[in-house]
Amino acid sequence: MTGFPCSALVVGASGGIGGAVARRLETAARVTRLSRSADEFDITSERSVAAAAARLQAERFDLIFVATGVLEIGGAGPEKSFAALDPDAMARAYAVNAVGPALIVKHFAPLLPATERSVIAFLSARVGSIGDNRLGGWMSYRASKAALNQIVRCAGVELRRTRPEAVALALHPGTIDTALTRKYAGGRFTATPEECAENLLRLCVHATPEMSGRFFAYDGSEIAW
Repeated sequence: MTGFPCSALVVGASGGIGGAVARRLETAARVTRLSRSADEFDITSERSVAAAAARLQAERFDLIFVATGVLEIGGAGPEKSFAALDPDAMARAYAVNAVGPALIVKHFAPLLPATERSVIAFLSARVGSIGDNRLGGWMSYRASKAALNQIVRCAGVELRRTRPEAVALALHPGTIDTALTRKYAGGRFTATPEECAENLLRLCVHATPEMSGRFFAYDGSEIAW
């Protein structure tokens, strides 16, 4: 990661992937962490997001990495059929997985440099791909991650007008051994959190403005919307 980034913000830094990303970045950059457990930061509350951005308004981040996300709601796992769909749980999934990241764009994109290269990256998931959905199920998680992908697409378009060197990325991390996925992975992990952080940050380091608003897997391959 020589030369990039110099100053990074990790949102969701207390999670498995977010923590690994923050630790890896700290070997080469100045890192600011935000998380619910350490800072009482609530990505679903605009008041909380706006207050955090106001506290950091003097900063300029050349990397903002958003590692928040929720799979289980109220202890209930992802739905296997529409018969199991709970509208309140679905709304909560949207609040965390889609509305929260949109609030990050609204309040933190102004902290990206105006003319220099920067990246704002969001943890998505391959199951959020509409084109790749062959199994159905997991409606709340799938749909909320698909919404996140559209938000990243919109961010890429808008940033191109005001910060032409900025890159907005939706990233699929793979199946990582974290508390979020452990119950559902069946041992089929693609990487440890540390390996995942290395893979995703490698993508961020080499991202170009032409990649902005697009959806990539941890191995660099592009995923269909």
